Amino acid sequence: MVDSSVVLNGQTIAYTFYVIVILLLMGWFALRVTKEGKSKVKPALFYTFVTFIALLGVSLHIITFNTIPWTPVDLNRSAYTPDKTFEISVSNHEFKLPAEELVIDCMDLVLFDVTSEDLTYGFGVFRQDNSMVFQMQVVPGHRNDILWTFNNPGTYTIRSTEYSGPKGVFMIEKDVIKVLNCE
Repeated sequence: MVDSSVVLNGQTIAYTFYVIVILLLMGWFALRVTKEGKSKVKPALFYTFVTFIALLGVSLHIITFNTIPWTPVDLNRSAYTPDKTFEISVSNHEFKLPAEELVIDCMDLVLFDVTSEDLTYGFGVFRQDNSMVFQMQVVPGHRNDILWTFNNPGTYTIRSTEYSGPKGVFMIEKDVIKVLNCE
């Protein structure tokens, strides 16, 4: 599975390029439309412009579709069996973990099954540099789980990523996930 930071960097570059192209074309188009005289934009040029932007956008989405690491697992969920399962409950602005440390081997498929007993919370896993690995919303009365494969060793923190009142900002379990045995 591709690391989510790689996906974020790649998509940031691709979408930045896409937006720059659109802005440049819009600027050029605006200059042509507002210019005095006979240099008005012809309908054929306008429709070519719109078609180019549409094709560029659709192409970008098709190209980046398979770079999102969780897509195959979510689309074919019944075909996957987790190597480890962690059942976590949340209530009164507190995560209740099954152990003090959640130890995971690299490349294990892990199921985080999170249950809320009172409010809507977030469940986010963060790297040491505070960048997010993944997150999900945890809604009471619904199934809230995510399958994930960690491919980098390290220590990770769990945080609530959903506003659940003033106490929610303190919902941080620092350095509780340990990923080991990466080659």
